[in-house]
Amino acid sequence: MQETKLTIRLPRKLLENAKRYARQQNTTLTQLINEYLYHIPVPISVLENAPIVRRLSGTLSKNVSIADYKKHLEEKYGAKN
Repeated sequence: MQETKLTIRLPRKLLENAKRYARQQNTTLTQLINEYLYHIPVPISVLENAPIVRRLSGTLSKNVSIADYKKHLEEKYGAKN
């Protein structure tokens, strides 16, 4: 992957806290930022043509809600504590 240099402006206290946290975690500020940015969801359009998405499309009714799915998971794996 090609890397690009980035300059950002942050309040000094925020930067100092982030550096301290990185040291405590035995990592770098760059790696912390990388990890955070990797957790930003990928736009749906990128995934639309993925083979797994095409294969699974239409397997659930459009009437199934997130609450229904959570209920299913609780029944299958037990409720969260």
